Amino acid sequence: MKNEKLLKIVFTGIFAALSYVVFTFLQIKIPLPGGDATSIHLGNAVCVLGALLLGGVYGGLGGAIGMTIGDLFDPVYVVYAPKTFILKFCIGLITGLVAHKLGHISTETDNAKVLRWTVAAAVSGLLFNVVFDPLVGYFYKLVILGKPAAELTLAWNVASTSINAVTSTIVSVLVYMAVRPALKRSDLFFTITGKLQKSV
Repeated sequence: MKNEKLLKIVFTGIFAALSYVVFTFLQIKIPLPGGDATSIHLGNAVCVLGALLLGGVYGGLGGAIGMTIGDLFDPVYVVYAPKTFILKFCIGLITGLVAHKLGHISTETDNAKVLRWTVAAAVSGLLFNVVFDPLVGYFYKLVILGKPAAELTLAWNVASTSINAVTSTIVSVLVYMAVRPALKRSDLFFTITGKLQKSV
């Protein structure tokens, strides 16, 4: 049990590092009025993938930590670090809830069902982000930048968040379905109970 928990912590760190790299170095930043910016990136895909593989808490933490560190090192995004941590953690929690508590994807043997629940989980987590990231960001900007800046950037944030959601859904589902058999064969596949599933 201790080794399994340690392994999950190690994987959480790997996902944090991966989300940081993807969010920081593989993004297309779009400058906005008032010195603000939005970006097209796949950081959310890493968060979703972590939740699919490790469960909502560990996967959400990995994605949230990585992208929050990315915000802290960026002078444009530094003020959004608390918002980033909360929202990305919620993406992981929601994705993990749908994938493991409702869909039981880690114990399901029918690949068609696994695919359906994986898509549903990714869409659920990222749909939450499409709604709440611009909404929370709008009120965040009302306090930090003032209402005109918040209104000017809202439409851009909705657009970029929607693009990120679509691309992140596709990437996370494809990667999960591809690595799932390999992880099972190497005895590194976690079940919903936190135990490693032995290869068959």
